Amino acid sequence: MAEANYAISSVGKSDRYMMEQVENLLEREGIHLDKNLDYTAAMLDDDYNVIATGSCFGNTLRCMAVSSDHQGEALMNDIVSHLIEYQYSRGNYHLFMYTKCNTALFFNSLGFREIARMEEANIVFMENKRTGFKDYLENLRKESVEQLESMDGEAAKSYLEALKADENAVSECSASNNIEGIRIGAVVMNANPFTLGHRYLVEKAMEGCDILHLFMVSEDASLVPFSVRKRLIEEGTSDFKNIIYHDSGSYIISSATFPAYFQKGDNAVIKSQAGIDLHVFEGIAGKLHVNARYVGDEPTSLVTGIYNDIMAEALPKAGVECHIIPRKEFGGKAISASTVRKAIHDGDMDAIKDLVPESTYSFFISDEAKSVVERIKAESDVIHY
Repeated sequence: MAEANYAISSVGKSDRYMMEQVENLLEREGIHLDKNLDYTAAMLDDDYNVIATGSCFGNTLRCMAVSSDHQGEALMNDIVSHLIEYQYSRGNYHLFMYTKCNTALFFNSLGFREIARMEEANIVFMENKRTGFKDYLENLRKESVEQLESMDGEAAKSYLEALKADENAVSECSASNNIEGIRIGAVVMNANPFTLGHRYLVEKAMEGCDILHLFMVSEDASLVPFSVRKRLIEEGTSDFKNIIYHDSGSYIISSATFPAYFQKGDNAVIKSQAGIDLHVFEGIAGKLHVNARYVGDEPTSLVTGIYNDIMAEALPKAGVECHIIPRKEFGGKAISASTVRKAIHDGDMDAIKDLVPESTYSFFISDEAKSVVERIKAESDVIHY
């Protein structure tokens, strides 16, 4: 406990005075206020100055700092305990955090375990479950077995046998982990919403694979809710055989919610996310015998360009091919989810007909989609959301 009995209280976004104090403290400690926060707490001294702070977003802990004037008083322990208690109160028991390499040992003493580390970017991805990532990988294997049991063909049969034999195996990501004669690929997509561009990526991946794992980013940080995105992905790819669908869970997140609060510059954030994503994906690839990952090209996107360059260099070293697929075009322009969102925002439903599968179009013109359409129309920036 702290040497003094300092009070900890929540700080509302509308409380400009307190939020300014929180932001100033973070800046003094070399941390930026993250754009994605849904709860912030502050510890106050007797003069109502913020001397420690921490925040949450979804099931993550973020933006934790203690004033340098109060180092050594164990205030960070109190902040973390408060945030964990708050998370538990709203039903989040499996928690995640990103921290600097030099503070990982401290958070380990509070019960957090390392998932992935990038020394060059000074970032460590941690969770509060000792076997969380291992359990996640095992669940992916079980999901794959369940879906493979309803598939036909020799490739599916051989893959099923291999995964069943792996039940108690330790995963290793290497070329030697591949199953001879079977090409197993993976695609990760947010699909906000699912377009013909996404379908084209799946189509090209299926041309090079016997089995494709399709990971759907399941965090609800997009204008189109995950339940809708998942449904439209599955409906839009239902004619393909040998696709295994997975909710991404908390280990694969979108660039929109990747924490940027202690990274210097946008490029550092992109490289950090790519590095952490690769560490996580290598574990997935090892467990599921994936030997190829397929990603979409986006020449106009700095984020995607850096991300893809890093993957193209790193994945082959881990025994996984990286295939960057050119974007599908319509009318001389790349098909993108942001273009579809803009058309929906502007009420131009005819404009999306040639950009999305029939299943996506049918949904957005239905009464069922009214709340989603209204949400898109109410957002001021649908391009970068």
